Amino acid sequence: MTSPANLSPAAAERLREELTERTGPRRVMITDRIEKARELGDLKENADYHAAKDEQGLNEARVRQIEAILRDAVIVEAANAELAVPGTVVEIRFAGADDTMTYLLGSIEERREDLEVLSTSSPLGTVLLNQPVGGPYRYETPARKTVEVEIVSIRLAD
Repeated sequence: MTSPANLSPAAAERLREELTERTGPRRVMITDRIEKARELGDLKENADYHAAKDEQGLNEARVRQIEAILRDAVIVEAANAELAVPGTVVEIRFAGADDTMTYLLGSIEERREDLEVLSTSSPLGTVLLNQPVGGPYRYETPARKTVEVEIVSIRLAD
């Protein structure tokens, strides 16, 4: 069993909106497409019908996924940027590197176009979770290599 997703209030709201759209307008549209395709006759060789049924299956799978995420989610409100918590933007530097990398910390459901998401369940995300600026923080990669990382800055996501 997977652990519950840590979501920011904004990500939880986006998921609720997506769920409303998928269980309302999108579900109706797909049902209409299936009905129109059925009217064309022979279902065995009806590509429109099969495409609509596939879309229906994908939509219903995503509905179940969102419902499970929201049912089990831990909503984390980042009141300030003192600790690396879901919904904060974390700038990190790996030991020996000059450049920094910036991530949005949280569940994949936190995704945005302008930032990569660092999952709180990943080895790096787990070690950074609830930590202040500083370090070094050590974690073990899946290849069993110990890596040190420093948190350079933490800010609230826009």
